Amino acid sequence: MTMKRFLIACAAVLSVATVSAQPAGADYPTKTIKIVVPFTAGSATDIMARVVGERLSASMGQSVVVENRPGAGGTLGSAQVAKSEPDGYTLLVVSTGHVVNPTLYPGLSYDTVADFAGVSPLAALPSVLVVGAGSPFKSVKDLIAAAKAKPDSLNYASAGVGSATHVNAEKFRSVAGIQVTHIPFKGTPETIVETSSGRVDFMFTPVLASISTIRDGRMRALAVSTAKRSSAMPDVPTVAEAGVPGFVFDFWIGLLAPAKTPRAVVNKLNAEIAKILEQPAVKERMAKLGAESMPMKPEQFDAYIKEEFITLGAVMKAAPK
Repeated sequence: MTMKRFLIACAAVLSVATVSAQPAGADYPTKTIKIVVPFTAGSATDIMARVVGERLSASMGQSVVVENRPGAGGTLGSAQVAKSEPDGYTLLVVSTGHVVNPTLYPGLSYDTVADFAGVSPLAALPSVLVVGAGSPFKSVKDLIAAAKAKPDSLNYASAGVGSATHVNAEKFRSVAGIQVTHIPFKGTPETIVETSSGRVDFMFTPVLASISTIRDGRMRALAVSTAKRSSAMPDVPTVAEAGVPGFVFDFWIGLLAPAKTPRAVVNKLNAEIAKILEQPAVKERMAKLGAESMPMKPEQFDAYIKEEFITLGAVMKAAPK
């Protein structure tokens, strides 16, 4: 081999070695990132996806598009992402209902825990028990008394079977000891229309999605589901304060990726989201909507999801079929 050819060969080897030495995902992202929301536009999950997605686009220098794929309690969109290429370019934003779907849909084509990697929680949102402005129920005690006087005479709306709004109401039904009828809809916007009109008796909805309807007088807030009152509506009691001791339900929204997504990509997304959620403009907007950040590393979020899978799955297994 001539010296010239030898030097060219050495250069080629060094070039390959340099590329190979770069950690997986070091140049991520290089193209558009798609965030799938398995609920309708206007839902709390959708709102948070767009708040974060817009700023993620700016911070990472690539377009971030949000695609709504509602249906079957969020399982249609979740299945799409579970089967997607695990390269960080197809992500999923879910809410609490994600962890109970196996209980409600035993034939799922994906594993709720094993087929996803937790990237980061996006927000913790107090949910609020609401009735229409014309409802005769002025308090939680009024609602419970009416339900106990005539079992199955009242109904409640949810954003779909297995959604967080469904799980929340089922936990309330169980703890309060009442029998009511579940009416599922395709998404939160529909539930707000039906409840504010009085065609549905009550519902639990994220403060984020319903606060404007409450403030303009179309719905009445009876209580919030969290352990403490919401900063967005401090005059509204918790469900426990309103007469159901021990009741607490935490509604969360988080970002997931397909399970085999490179760890470097997951960690990079987690770090970017952490910075976004600390931006003053984002914190101010979230505060106005009653949302709070719940920072976690990917490993912590994975553990949290597994715990929720067990505890909330038990709630739904006990729910009327």
